[in-house]
Parts: sequence; structure tokens; C-alpha cells
Amino acid sequence: MLKFEEPIKVLEDKIEELRNIGSDGQVNIVEEINVLQKKCNVLIKDIYSNLTPWQITQIARHPDRPYTMDYINSIFKNFHELHGDRAYADDNAVISGIAQFHDISVAVIGHQKGRGTNDKIKRNFGMAKPEGFRKSLRIMKLAERYNMPIITFIDTPGAYPGIDAEERGQSEAIANNLLEMSDLSVPILSYVIGEGGSGGALAIGVCDNLSMLEYSIYSVISPEGCASILWKSPEYAHLAAEAMCITADNLIKLRLIDEVISEPLGGAHRNASQVSKDIATSISKNLDIYFKMDSRTLINNRKDKLGSVGYYQE
Repeated sequence: MLKFEEPIKVLEDKIEELRNIGSDGQVNIVEEINVLQKKCNVLIKDIYSNLTPWQITQIARHPDRPYTMDYINSIFKNFHELHGDRAYADDNAVISGIAQFHDISVAVIGHQKGRGTNDKIKRNFGMAKPEGFRKSLRIMKLAERYNMPIITFIDTPGAYPGIDAEERGQSEAIANNLLEMSDLSVPILSYVIGEGGSGGALAIGVCDNLSMLEYSIYSVISPEGCASILWKSPEYAHLAAEAMCITADNLIKLRLIDEVISEPLGGAHRNASQVSKDIATSISKNLDIYFKMDSRTLINNRKDKLGSVGYYQE
């Protein structure tokens, strides 16, 4: 429960309490429950219609938010996970494999943060090491060989910054993915479903179409990291989040992303099945566009898109 959601939680707890009382058949309190539910709906709408960038950041990190594996299970069929980078090890922070989307075989790759202490440690909190990025590229190359579109789900605080990752070439692995992905001859569709943190996000985010969920974020550094640099304290993260323009509504205006997918009021975790349907609709729409392109046009358009990012003066 996020701090700004506490008033909602108070009402929801009261509604649940009344339902439990009414379930014994002795008291009819349906009318009172309906009144409280209407108040709760109004409160949710009011709070979520006026979110700050820092509050959106907290929703993007919500522990109940659907992760990559949740979307794989609800959107795709016959998912077969593939492991290892064929050079060092497997990386559980990245899930990758082959699946069916409608009647099309696709490669699916995404960060996985983990739920619960043990799973989070196993997944390294969604922070990939070089072997995770190299595994991703291996699957992408496999997809290119068999003319399969690539779908990526981005949800990471960033690439793992540990000494062991640096020793194994973290920066090189990320840079090589950027280079290789820009030249792949199959469609690449990327979806930011939570946090899109820096190079860890970019390493599977070079694509033909970049979509963000409404309450996700995409940035070169976390608000806390930015605040620690600019104001020497992470306490100013809310100011950094405002200044960096990290939310979907800002990034679509800056033409850094292609699509914003709406979420239910309260976030994707309040109606994960609907969000899955909306992502599936987006995938279907974009495959209709990009899967019909010849490979040379696809690659040229991708490179032109990447080259047009940003503003400069000569």
C-alpha cells in the first residue's frame, strides 16, 4: 500500500468489514456498502487523476504490479523458456523464450523482478548482468534466423552495477545489444510495463515501436540517483522525478515513445486481465504494420527513428 493510497485502503477495509458482517445473513447492509463503494470510486478517481511524477514512479514499482511472466501467461500460448548465454551462465533477471501469439511464432524477452524475498534474490530484483543481455541477444538472433517477431517487456531499475558484472563486460554487453538490435531484420515491439531504468532498459528496448503503460516510467537514471547527484540527497527524488520528464504522458509529447496504453484507475494490478488484453491488442495492431514490411525498409525506418531522437543546433 502506497502512502497516498492510504485513504482508499481505509474505505476498502470498511467495505470488506461490512461485507463480512452481512454475510452471516443477520444484517442487510447492501445499501451502506453501495454508498461506501461510490465514495471509494470517487476517491480513487480524484487521487489518480492528479498524480505527480513521483507518485507515478511509486505505482510503477508497486509490488502487486504484473510482471513479465504474468503477461506471458495471459497473452501468449505455448511459451517455452530458453536459458543461458552460451558463454558464461543463465541470468534469472531476464526471461526469454519462444511462444505463440495467435497463429504467429514470436520470441518473448523481458525483465522479471520476482515476488517474495527468495524470488527477488533469485531474480536479482530485475537487474540483469551481462549474461542476461547476451542471452537476450542470442534469442533475438534465433528469432531473426526463423523470421519471428520479437516482443520485449521492460521492467528494471537498471543494469546490475556490481563488480562481477563489470568484470564480465556489462557495458560491452549493453552496447553490443544496441548495435545488433538496430540491424535485426525482424519486427521488434517493446513495452515498458513498470520501470524503464537506463541501459538495462535500452539493452532490450531498441525497437520499431515503443509503448508504455500509463503508470510506467522510462529514464536515464532513477529519481533517487538524480537527486543524490543534483541535491546530494535522495530525499529530493520527487523534484528529480518532476524535472526528468520520466512519465508516459511526457515522453509521448517529446516523441520518445510511440504509444501510451491506458491502465485502470489505481494501476495495472487492479485489473491485470484488462491490461493484458490491451497489450495484446497493441501487439496485434503493430504486427500488422511491421511484419508486412520488407527487411530493408524495416531496418532503415528503425535507424531513422533512432537518429531522430533529441534536439540539437548546429
